[in-house]
Amino acid sequence: MSVVAIAAAPRSERGYWRESGGRLAESRVALASAALLAVFGILALTAPLISHYITGYGPNEQDLVRTFNGPSAKHWLGTDELGRDTLTRLLWGARVTLGVALLAVSVQLTIGTAVGLVAGFYGRWIDGLAMRFVDSVLAFPDIFLYMLIAVLIRPTPVALAFIIASVGWADVSRLIRAEVLVLKNEDYILASRSVGASNLRLMLGHILRNALPIIIVTASVRVGQVILIEAALDFLGLGIQPPTPSWGNMLSNSQTYFYHSTWLVVLPGLAIVSTVLATNLLGNALRDALDPRLRNALVRS
Repeated sequence: MSVVAIAAAPRSERGYWRESGGRLAESRVALASAALLAVFGILALTAPLISHYITGYGPNEQDLVRTFNGPSAKHWLGTDELGRDTLTRLLWGARVTLGVALLAVSVQLTIGTAVGLVAGFYGRWIDGLAMRFVDSVLAFPDIFLYMLIAVLIRPTPVALAFIIASVGWADVSRLIRAEVLVLKNEDYILASRSVGASNLRLMLGHILRNALPIIIVTASVRVGQVILIEAALDFLGLGIQPPTPSWGNMLSNSQTYFYHSTWLVVLPGLAIVSTVLATNLLGNALRDALDPRLRNALVRS
C-alpha cells in the first residue's frame, strides 16, 4: 500500500461511528439516561409554553393566600413560601440550570481543546508555557476562584457559566493534550506529514477528528459536574440570585421552610440528582461505546 493511500484512509469513520452507535443502543441504561435528559431538555425549552397554556402561572407570580400548599388540581406540585407555583418554577429553573451547564461545558471544551491541541501538537516551549499556565490555574482551589470571580462579577446565568468555565477548562486541556501526544505519533499522521499536509490540516483534519470520542465523553460527564457546582454556588449565595429560579437556589432557599413543606426540598433535589446521575451513566456508556480498544477486541474476536 502506498504512503498516499495510508494517509488518505487511516480508518473507516463510518464503520467506527456505526459500531459505536450500535454498542450504545444495546445499553438500556444509556438509552434510559438519554431519554431522561431529553425529557428535561424539552421541558426546559418549552417552559414558557407550559407556563402559559398548562400551569397558567408565571415563575415569579405570587399568591400569598396559598402559601405552602400541597399538590392539587390547581397547583400540581404545590406552592412555595410566596405562593408561587412550584412546577412552573421547576421548569423555568431547568432552563437556567441546564442552560448554565451547557454553556459552561461548551466554553470549557472550546478553550481546553484549543490549548491542549496546540500544546500537545507543537510541544517544546509552547507546550511548557501552556502547561505551566494550566498548572497555575489548577493550583488554586476551585471554590476559592469561583467565589473570587463571583464577587467581582454579577452572577447572571451567562456570567455564572463563564465563571465556572474560567476554571474548568484547565483540566480539560490536560486531558486533550495527553490524547494529542498519543495521536500525533500514529502512522497515518506521519504519512500525512510526509506528503505535505499542513500543521493546521493535521490538527483539525486528523488529530481533532480522532479525539472526538474523548471530547464527547468529557462533555457528557461535565454537564453533571457543572450542575453540582452551580447548586453549590447558589447555596453559598454566589450563584443565581432570587427571584430568578434555578434548581440550585430553589433547593438552597427551601432549607428554611423544610418543616412547612418537604416538597420544596425534595423536588429540586430530585431534579438535580436524577440529571447528574443520568449524565454520569450516559458518560460511562459513551466511554464504553467509543473505546477503540473495545472495538479492536471485537474485531479480533
